[in-house]
Amino acid sequence: MNREELKALGLTDEQIEKVMASHGKVVNPLKAEVDKVKGLENEITTYKQQIADRDTQLIDLSKKAEGNEDLQKQIKDLQKANADAKEESDNKLAAQRKEFKLELALKDALAKNPKAVKALLNQEAISLDGDNLIGLEEQLKSLKESDAYLFGEEQPAGLKGRQPHPTDLNKPAPQKNPFSKEHFNLTEQGRLLKEDPELYKQLKASAK
Repeated sequence: MNREELKALGLTDEQIEKVMASHGKVVNPLKAEVDKVKGLENEITTYKQQIADRDTQLIDLSKKAEGNEDLQKQIKDLQKANADAKEESDNKLAAQRKEFKLELALKDALAKNPKAVKALLNQEAISLDGDNLIGLEEQLKSLKESDAYLFGEEQPAGLKGRQPHPTDLNKPAPQKNPFSKEHFNLTEQGRLLKEDPELYKQLKASAK
């Protein structure tokens, strides 16, 4: 929901700022995680290419060093070091991907405090298979039963106290404030008072 849509609901600038701030607290960390994973992937891709180039050079050098045991041993040690470095980078990237997928999964599960929920999970029992987290669904189900207060959609601060009216789904949000000097309209005021008393109060207060 953008600023224009919130303004159409009759929210004040202060309320809109609170809503956008609450939205940012959820979205910005996820964007940061995405950028972090992408940056790590680019870094590791470059690193892997460097290792592959070194391996090719070591193979060529190994052929030229036939008969020289000391040089052959040094080449084998370097090849092992390259293999270890590649495995470490693969593990690091896999861990980052798993963490990112876990953050998204907790958001989808409506975790109010993802950090607190993660602390209660047995992350060693969770593995990433492609785009799927194996072993997470069962743990979340158990937590929702034992600690239900950790889950649920929180209403943004700027909207707290305003209950949606059943007719909200059937009528467009008012684009003009019938209490303002520019758009003063007694008929619209009467309709709002009857159909949505809370919005009626907000629009009336904002026009003062």
